[in-house]
Amino acid sequence: QAQVQESGGGSVQTGGSLTLSCELSGYMLSAKCIAWFRKAPEKEREGIAGIYRGDGSTFYADSVKGRFTISQDNAKNIVNLQMTSLRPEDSALYSCASTSGFCPSWSMYNGWGQGTQVTVSS
Repeated sequence: QAQVQESGGGSVQTGGSLTLSCELSGYMLSAKCIAWFRKAPEKEREGIAGIYRGDGSTFYADSVKGRFTISQDNAKNIVNLQMTSLRPEDSALYSCASTSGFCPSWSMYNGWGQGTQVTVSS
């Protein structure tokens, strides 16, 4: 049973913005960290942004640093990913996952939802 529901994807032009949402439930509510990942066709899944649920500290992959912002709304159990200055290479299926292990290690995450598609056209 999915413990996460992603939403907010869509199609935008280069330079546009989108905000994705990850609604948490079940065991993910008590996870140490939540992170956003993306998977483009013929590429490996890439961890791009993470947040510590306790104090809200964040960390990013170099590919999105300065353009994407991860945040959380604890009252609504939602983790958002605000994406700006989007590029065609940002096109991918975006999903979120959790860990209670070493947060900066993308390999520690599991429990991805079905994801939400982002397409950036040039």
